[in-house]
Amino acid sequence: MAVDRVPVLKRCRSLDLDPIYLGIDKKSKRELKRANRKMSEYGLQLREKQKAKFIYGVLEKPFRNYYAKASKMSGQVGTNLMILLECRLDNVLFRMGFGRTRKETRQIVDHKHVLVNGKPVNIPSYRVKAGDTIEIKEKYKSSQRYKNILEVTAGRMVPAWLEADMENLKGVVKELPTRDEIDVPVNEVLIVELYSK
Repeated sequence: MAVDRVPVLKRCRSLDLDPIYLGIDKKSKRELKRANRKMSEYGLQLREKQKAKFIYGVLEKPFRNYYAKASKMSGQVGTNLMILLECRLDNVLFRMGFGRTRKETRQIVDHKHVLVNGKPVNIPSYRVKAGDTIEIKEKYKSSQRYKNILEVTAGRMVPAWLEADMENLKGVVKELPTRDEIDVPVNEVLIVELYSK
């Protein structure tokens, strides 16, 4: 399986992205050297695509598939793309506060700790639907790992489209998110322009 091994803070710096969107509290003390260099239109579009891929931990081919799926749906392609990315199981767990970062929630899903509607799911890209119940398996609920995670994520805001029960490590997808509810600093219009060339 392909894995992105670029140092996170270095990548955040190059994409001009705040690490807080990845669930990381650290800040890089280095400055970006190329501050005065003007970026081409293509460069801006590419950076937005790389930002979206990096935030959600999606590689190029699956990302292209998401774009193809979004363009077949009704409505705006860019908005559909962001909603599809937001409805990934690993992202939903991250939003509920059951993992410090999306990478961690991806690992939790991979290790078969998660039940969706009572059935075990170990696919991080599984697409959740409105009304789905997501919970951590009973035998893992009391483990020290989740106690540590909840300590870190206790102050994190759960989006309005989700409902999370921190005590029982359980949550419900009340509805699919709208673009306004997705607080990711990505201009999806530029991604659509890039792919529609």
